Amino acid sequence: MESIKIALGGFGTVGSGLAKILDINADRIFKRLGKKIEITSVLVRDLNKKRAFNPGPNVTFTDDPEVLVNDPNVDIIVELMGGLDTAKDLILKAFAAGKHVVTANKHLLAEHGLELFDAARDNHMGLMFEASCAGGIPIVQTLKESLAGDEIVKMLGIMNGTANYILSEMTTKGMDFQTALADAQDLGYAEADPTFDIEGFDTAHKLCVLIRMAYGVDYPLSDIPIQGITNVTPMDIEFAREFGYRVKLLAHVMNVDGKLEAGVHPALVPYTYLLARVGGNYNAVRLEGNAVGPIMLHGQGAGDLPTGSAVLADIMNLAKKMRCSAFDPDNSGFNNQPIAKADILPPEESESKYYFRFTVQDRTGVMAAITKSMAEHNVSIAQAVQKGESGAEGVPLVIISHETSARNVDAVINEIDAMDFTVEPCVKFRIL
Repeated sequence: MESIKIALGGFGTVGSGLAKILDINADRIFKRLGKKIEITSVLVRDLNKKRAFNPGPNVTFTDDPEVLVNDPNVDIIVELMGGLDTAKDLILKAFAAGKHVVTANKHLLAEHGLELFDAARDNHMGLMFEASCAGGIPIVQTLKESLAGDEIVKMLGIMNGTANYILSEMTTKGMDFQTALADAQDLGYAEADPTFDIEGFDTAHKLCVLIRMAYGVDYPLSDIPIQGITNVTPMDIEFAREFGYRVKLLAHVMNVDGKLEAGVHPALVPYTYLLARVGGNYNAVRLEGNAVGPIMLHGQGAGDLPTGSAVLADIMNLAKKMRCSAFDPDNSGFNNQPIAKADILPPEESESKYYFRFTVQDRTGVMAAITKSMAEHNVSIAQAVQKGESGAEGVPLVIISHETSARNVDAVINEIDAMDFTVEPCVKFRIL
């Protein structure tokens, strides 16, 4: 029986998940393709490590990447090892050897995606990466194919399940950040070192990849403003709730008069929005096209089977196209053209409504000084509330602004933080 032969680079959570799906859904896959998908070899770091799942007696485990690259029977190499240098080297060698590649490596794509696209194009090989962004949610193919004819006006997303779980627990159970993080680690949602997740870097990697799919341009990772969730407090979550919002870690990109404005940051989302109701370790992406209007994709953003499902979809997509003798993959979705750098709106020119929490002494004249500073810097107040007992060292003064520029916001905060009645630095969040 004819089959598609694949080799796996890595056999951790996603690799073993893929192998499980190939086993339990073998009949369905054959009905779709008319072929079997067989794993021939698996690249691992430790040959003696006990595996959670046995992919079959005919599968060879190796610690030598050349075994995968030099095997003439392998049609597709699936890179699931993560990291940068070794993964990049494996993919480039795969292209040179005439093998298509499927990867889930968003960090590699964010940092070196342009080089990989170029190498794939030069060698007429496919580079598929659905699983790199939002786990099992089919966001890459949605942008690349389903919405290929739409101008994407705006894209917003909850793209990190760890951060979303932490914020959900803080919101529903009143936990502080450290307690919610420890809970996430106990459940396996957060790594021992959760920096990439809680500081927003993982979300930024995914945003960088999706901007290329949505707009056909490169928004360099180094140019994306990134703010994590470590400074979000139960106090801010409760104030947000009183004003009708929920706090979420969002990735966003939008077209502002022909320039792209993007970033990763905690934001206040109106509780009536579907995004505000995405709980636990789930992901969601909201797209707005100039023709289709707003749509939202929601689902598991990580895990062995959801992410393995996305990897398998890419493998099957390639397998179908490989039947054509003239198959020349369009990996970028923009006719394989070289990807130019995005025309980027300077971050200080971005405009939004804002949440401010000033911690100030409870004395006469404080509110007047703050409102005067805001007026002078063109920050208009929409709502304000002050809470706290008289005589306390510092009381919170929370202000919701009308839409204004980030430049104005920074000027206000710098001025007010320097005033003698300010007890703690201002906390600010954008409002969706």
